[in-house]
Amino acid sequence: MARGQLRVYLGAAPGVGKTYAMLSEARRRSERGTDVVVGYVETHDRPRTEALLDGLEIVPRKALAYRGAEFTELDVAAVIERAPAVVLVDELAHTNAPGAGHAKRWQDVEEIRDAGIDVVSTVNVQHLESVNDVVEQITGVPQRETVPDEVVRRADQVELVDMAPEALRRRMAHGNVYRPEKVDAALSNYFRVGNLTALRELALLWLAGKVDDQLDRYRADHGIGGTWEARERIVVALTGGPEGAALLRRATRIAARSKGADLLAVHVARGDGLAGARPGDLARQRQIVEGLGGTYHQVVGDDVPRALLDFARGVNATQLVLGVSRRGRFAQLLRPGIGVTTTARSGSIDVHMVTHDQARRGVGRPGREQGLSVSRRLGGFLLALAGLPLLTFGLLEARPAISLPSDILFFLAAVVAIALVGGMRAALFTAVFGFLLLNWFFTPPVHRFTVAAEENLLALAVFVLVGMGVSVVVDRAARRSREAARLGAEAEVLSTLAGDVLRGEHALDAVLGRLRETFGLTSVTLLERPAEEDDWRIVATVGGRPCGAPGDGDAEIPVGDDLTLAIRGRPMPAGDRRVLEAFAVQAAGALRQQRLRAEAERARPLEAADKMRTALLNAVSHDLRTPLASAKAAVDSLTGTSIAWTDEERAELLDTARLSLDRLDRLVANLLDMSRLQAGVLGIAARPLALDEVVPRALDDLGGDDPGGEVSVRLGTDLPEVAADPALLERVLVNLIGNALRHAPSGGPVLITAGAIRDRVELRIADRGPGIPPGERQRAFLPFQRLGDRDNHTGVGLGLALARGLTEAMGGELIPEDTPGGGLTMIVSLPVHRKETP
Repeated sequence: MARGQLRVYLGAAPGVGKTYAMLSEARRRSERGTDVVVGYVETHDRPRTEALLDGLEIVPRKALAYRGAEFTELDVAAVIERAPAVVLVDELAHTNAPGAGHAKRWQDVEEIRDAGIDVVSTVNVQHLESVNDVVEQITGVPQRETVPDEVVRRADQVELVDMAPEALRRRMAHGNVYRPEKVDAALSNYFRVGNLTALRELALLWLAGKVDDQLDRYRADHGIGGTWEARERIVVALTGGPEGAALLRRATRIAARSKGADLLAVHVARGDGLAGARPGDLARQRQIVEGLGGTYHQVVGDDVPRALLDFARGVNATQLVLGVSRRGRFAQLLRPGIGVTTTARSGSIDVHMVTHDQARRGVGRPGREQGLSVSRRLGGFLLALAGLPLLTFGLLEARPAISLPSDILFFLAAVVAIALVGGMRAALFTAVFGFLLLNWFFTPPVHRFTVAAEENLLALAVFVLVGMGVSVVVDRAARRSREAARLGAEAEVLSTLAGDVLRGEHALDAVLGRLRETFGLTSVTLLERPAEEDDWRIVATVGGRPCGAPGDGDAEIPVGDDLTLAIRGRPMPAGDRRVLEAFAVQAAGALRQQRLRAEAERARPLEAADKMRTALLNAVSHDLRTPLASAKAAVDSLTGTSIAWTDEERAELLDTARLSLDRLDRLVANLLDMSRLQAGVLGIAARPLALDEVVPRALDDLGGDDPGGEVSVRLGTDLPEVAADPALLERVLVNLIGNALRHAPSGGPVLITAGAIRDRVELRIADRGPGIPPGERQRAFLPFQRLGDRDNHTGVGLGLALARGLTEAMGGELIPEDTPGGGLTMIVSLPVHRKETP
């Protein structure tokens, strides 16, 4: 029986129309004669969605009782028994109630598909396992129901149900998604424009990855090896040599000419793992790649051109960037090189050969016997000089029992033994020396360097050739064995280093300490030379007396132009250079991370202090001047003798002076509170507080400063108490309500509502004024802002800045939102008071 197919409608957020699209497809299939049933559909009481269920067969749900409550779940057995062609199963990430069979609904879907039934389902991007933590970071709402990405990726069809954030918010405001009493809370929390935009981008990017997978699978299934230029992908081949930076910059310029092009860098490592670039050079080039927005990859292969092209075709690359060979002209005549071979085999992939400063200067390979000490090489020659005469004497004593072929085999065994001890040069010397001894003592005519029989001459020639070939092979195998053992030790050291860095609290000290322990050094010092300075300074050191400059130690490992690792204790052999460079790169990375963390910590209080200082200066420069001028003018008029004021006029002037001084008193109190906020000494006396206590007091406190207008208060009777300072919260509300009345249309109402959302209570102050454009909202919280060219006497002054500062000091948030239908809503979000348990 063929397995059923899976079609998934993917949405960025609830309400975009996934279930509606699924039901519309079901009706279209049903009208074409397909047997379609509804296994489980959640309409959320949306009339237009419920209307699409009319005429569709619905499989009854399974009723389950759990802890005194009744739940309904998808009845998998009933669906399989009904055996339709297609079944609709909503909410793929849903967690089933205990007793339903499977723990998750996607497992129910898999069982239904195993029965040969096609399934159409829905899921939101926030329920995908790979982006679950990202969604929580964006929205602040954890998603406990998730589905593995692989389940959705394996779906036969995935269709995105897309909707612009503004359109979705309009749908919600019109009541097409949630009930009216939930709309305001939803719009001000999860369904903010920024949240919806980020979720939409996540959905689009995830689906783009799914589309790439489908394209790769289609090309693989149909044996399509050529490149499909659906999107430009530029691959840069890195050898770890000094030309890498030039290649990357050139590839970046090529990618910049094509919007949306991908940049990928790849390094081909030898299959035996015994040769390769220096890790320090590759690490620096990897940093360059990632800084340019590309990705770094490493593949293994002995045939470098084939490995490069296999990788390029695997990622559907359109262009390949290589550097001109560093090998000399004579070497290129003997062998064409990687660039020429890759170009000849590239097919539809464009290959760019980029020249650079190191072209044709030679690769600079180390000597072949760098792994052998001088004593071993000398020992090989001495063994040949002493051993071959002894072997000759022994074979002469054994004659005539041993013939010439046996003599040649014994000498060949000596060549192999000396190759293992002294390397290839000693073995070649042994082969030539043995040829002469065989010719003089054992080949007729003896004691002459002539050969009577042609077959003996051929045997001696074959001995020399075989001896040379065997010496090369044995020497190469011995060197590879030594390199493998050394690299195995290096890998073990680096693995231990990585573990120490990940577990340690101080990564830089862990790196330097591990380096000192590994090589038994006296001290390890990381030195830095600041820009435009000649002297080095010590950044970090472990062990004994540190090195004050790179030349003071026994070895130094540069990490860029301004950073060097200096060691003291013993000279380091060239074979250990790779491990030292790896340690140096790790130390440089740990230093950068340490400094970034320190800079972030230093910048945070400085930024807050700078904002607060700006607020104070702006307030002093203007907001204090207006009430002072009004009070002074009133007092001067009262004390003057040139005009005789009536009692009514005198009372009016006194009232003006009183109101101005009251306003001045509030401004001075605001300044003092801002100063305390800046210094971190604002006294907060938080206690359980009911909103229906503080809101009326704030309205009364507006008093004569109230610019008029209607205020409608709808707080409800079942709100929990909040944890707040009554006096500070009252001042926050006076500022916010006063601003709302001033900016509302003439006589326009200001609505004050409140609601509880999880562990928070939100007090919403909504007006029907012109509102604030989204791009200007953060600026509105800076002191002395007059948005929209309003008059110079009703500026916000310190009001919103202080309101936000006081709210955050009490552990709350002040959030501006659009009022549905026009206007601005200020949301004061405060924590619910938690009763302490004895």
